[in-house]
Amino acid sequence: MPHLTLITTGGTIEKTYDEASGSLSNRFSIVRRMLTRLRLVDTTISTIELLSKDSLDMTDEDRASIVQAVRAAGGSPELATKSTGIIILHGTDTLALTGELICREIPKPRVPIVLTGAMRPYEMKRSDALQNLNEAIFAVGVLSPGVYCVAHGRSLAFPGVKKDRDRGTFIKA
Repeated sequence: MPHLTLITTGGTIEKTYDEASGSLSNRFSIVRRMLTRLRLVDTTISTIELLSKDSLDMTDEDRASIVQAVRAAGGSPELATKSTGIIILHGTDTLALTGELICREIPKPRVPIVLTGAMRPYEMKRSDALQNLNEAIFAVGVLSPGVYCVAHGRSLAFPGVKKDRDRGTFIKA
């Protein structure tokens, strides 16, 4: 039975609308609410709410804590845990930077490590958030160990992934 670890870091995928200020911001994780919209038969998900930041505001220390959380969740070959895959919800603007760092720091992961995000927040119409989360959950069950970006119907292996701002998706560089 799949047991996934989902690490939330914020980003557009989890931004919420504040009616008082009229702004979208990362105030808290909404991933549990998103997961209730999916039918996940025989799949358990442990959630780690690590950060709640726009990825443009992430620091080197934040990225190091993401790598550490991936290691602790069983992504490193030296740690054998029950996790069969790791998903990281991340802002799309700097998702590639974090993916490249994980790829360098954990060159031979034990399980698939998938980074995903959204171009439009979950709470907005025509959001890609739920689609990308669902694809990431599916992807960790079928991909071989490695570091990937999964979004918009595609899986791209690191290194060499970048955001294509003109097309609103990710591509291989």
